[in-house]
Amino acid sequence: MTPLRIGILGAARIAGKSIAEPAVATGHRLVAIAARNRWRAERFAAEHGVERVLGSYAEVVEDLEVEVVYNPLPNAWHGPWNLAAIQAGKHVLSEKPFASNAVEAAVVRDAAVAAGVRVMEGFHYLYHPVTRRLHELLEKGELGELRAVEADMFMPAPDDADPRWSLDLAGGATMDLGCYSLHAHRALAEWTGGPPRLVAARAGERAGHPGVDEWLDADLEFPNGVIGRARCHMAAPSWRFSYRLIGSRGEAVAENFVQPHLDDRVTITDASGTRVEELGRRSSYTYQLEAFAAHLREGAPLENDLDDAVATMRLIDDCYRAAGFTPRPARVRTESPGRPS
Repeated sequence: MTPLRIGILGAARIAGKSIAEPAVATGHRLVAIAARNRWRAERFAAEHGVERVLGSYAEVVEDLEVEVVYNPLPNAWHGPWNLAAIQAGKHVLSEKPFASNAVEAAVVRDAAVAAGVRVMEGFHYLYHPVTRRLHELLEKGELGELRAVEADMFMPAPDDADPRWSLDLAGGATMDLGCYSLHAHRALAEWTGGPPRLVAARAGERAGHPGVDEWLDADLEFPNGVIGRARCHMAAPSWRFSYRLIGSRGEAVAENFVQPHLDDRVTITDASGTRVEELGRRSSYTYQLEAFAAHLREGAPLENDLDDAVATMRLIDDCYRAAGFTPRPARVRTESPGRPS
């Protein structure tokens, strides 16, 4: 496979694990990077073998050698810079959430379709054997008839000045954590008669940050009657990223479905007892990059497409409204989108 030529927007810590290490492991090129502080970009490039440091995000997007733009910027800049890359004719691998709200997400989707470029939202957990095994249990009927789903995303609070607590930067627990728990429910549509609908949502505001959710609980229902509960908390006492499927003949729990490189266990309980399967600690980001490369080079299908990205953002917006919050404000001019400055 011809290596992808990747440009990186920003030197965020996540970019090391989410793109740099997977690219090195799979033989793809890290062509260029830019960050708000050049010294951070230079340090990142030296650490991870990025070929060139450029002076701005726009230079990365417009670089003729870059064919794929990776966007790990704060949430508010996902939509605008995804759009800028699309307008420059680049493919995009965007960190989740795809945009600040569903309207902005639809603008970016429509631009990608019109430009004929490929855009992937980074729900990397989908491509790891842990999630594939959970879906296989449903496909084979090993748990019986699915009855309920639970997905929890809990973590201790980041520093109070962290961008994840900023309304202006499209922060909040639902945007940063709840998107996973909601998406994990939506990914079950094949076995539940379709995607879930929101029944009710409750949330609590972060003290000192008006309009920013510290936690959110969402009650969901699928077309075939399966019930779901998606919970997130960004100031919890401890970490828990669990995913539980409850069936008529048993249940399965992924202990850490979002970080299987730290804990790859799936615990299955049925009439024969309880067993633990270990599915491998290779990074889910590496599986994701392999899938995106196969899609770009060989036309292989993806588990999540642009319509999926818009639908997930729509569900996030619905949760906010139902819980008494407002969806995050967009930075893309939805009536006449343009490239950000």
